[in-house]
Order: sequence, then C-alpha cells, then structure tokens
Amino acid sequence: MAEKFDSLEEHLEKFVENIRQLGIIVSDFQPSSQTGLNQKLNFMVTGLQDIDKCRQQLHDISVPLEVFEYIDQGRNPQLYTKECLERALAKNEQVKGKIDTMK
Repeated sequence: MAEKFDSLEEHLEKFVENIRQLGIIVSDFQPSSQTGLNQKLNFMVTGLQDIDKCRQQLHDISVPLEVFEYIDQGRNPQLYTKECLERALAKNEQVKGKIDTMK
C-alpha cells in the first residue's frame, strides 16, 4: 500500500517541479524559448496522465472532506487526526462520567 502512495507522491513532486519551471519560462518568455515551453507543456500533460494512473490504484481510499478544509486553510492535515483523537477521548471521558454517575 505504501508503494502506491510513494508512486503518487513522486509523480506529484515531478508535476509541481514541472509547473515551477513552466512558470519561470512563462514569466521571462522569449520567442527563442518556445520550444522549451512546448516541451514543458507536454511534460505537464504526461504528468497529469501519470497522476491519473495513480488515482486508479487508489480508488478504494476515502479521505474525509474536513481534511481538505484543513489543507485549504493552510493547516497540517495531520492535525485533523490529532484533533479527532482528542475529541474522541473527551467524548469517551464524558460518557464514562455519565456511566459512573448512573452507577
């Protein structure tokens, strides 16, 4: 399973690096750099195809929408897991207290 994630991570890193390089070429575009721009655009298409192939391998994994909200807010998605565990622990203590009160 980790191999699938490693493959996706590798393809995403390559894609992001290609986008970064594409941005550099575009920001300082010269007619002589058209060939390099075309090549980077082709790499971008190939990169998206590679990412799509990884998607097919990971179709059975579901990610809670709240994780994407964390990412959109610029927060670490691992905090979501930590906060879920903290909420579960707090709820567990609350229920335990109610059980002890009922006894």
